Amino acid sequence: MTAPDAGRGIGNGEETGNLFEQGVPMTTFRILHVSTGNVCRSPITERLTRHALADRLGDPLWGGLIVESAGTWGHEGAPMEANAEAVLADFGADASGFTGRELLDEHVIMADLVLTATRDHRAQVISMGHSAGLRTFTLKEFTRLVRAIDPATLPPLEDGVVARARALVRAAAALRGWLLAPTAEADEVYDPYGAPLTFFRSIGEEIHQALDPVVTALTGVPARA
Repeated sequence: MTAPDAGRGIGNGEETGNLFEQGVPMTTFRILHVSTGNVCRSPITERLTRHALADRLGDPLWGGLIVESAGTWGHEGAPMEANAEAVLADFGADASGFTGRELLDEHVIMADLVLTATRDHRAQVISMGHSAGLRTFTLKEFTRLVRAIDPATLPPLEDGVVARARALVRAAAALRGWLLAPTAEADEVYDPYGAPLTFFRSIGEEIHQALDPVVTALTGVPARA
């Protein structure tokens, strides 16, 4: 797999060997956000995740976290939708340097956590194999599971964000069969492609609300008041 373009991951998105040369821990944890075209939902989710991590950790590259996205029918090389950029601007998140990607086996293989917009996306990722089932969730499903996990059972931040993130994924996977969604639609983030900015903004707020407890659990640091 080609290393992510600059700006796709947190920091410069380069492989761990180069990260180590910069004084960053060799161990990394990759979060992959997946939607359909990789021009609306997953770019918003990718960049809001990065923004939230930066808010909590300062320079999140030092924690070894890399955040990327791709689409099951990804518009390879395309910019994100203008309305998606506007949503990110509302949150003060950086939309620059983004280019769409089609989801490839290599992306799934390298991901430690895959968060999808819908159950169909989740099924498509899992169908690719690579033992992805235990680390692939819809975003809202993962949020629901994370809310049920006692933070005291996770490694302290002093042990590193990567160790905490891996423990969080294991705990969420163990809970999945016990904590079901009230409705099937509860785990979905609907596609705003072609919709007016008002609908994009509602989806952006939905994604933001779903990400907040996830990033808090990952980092052990709550959002600023």
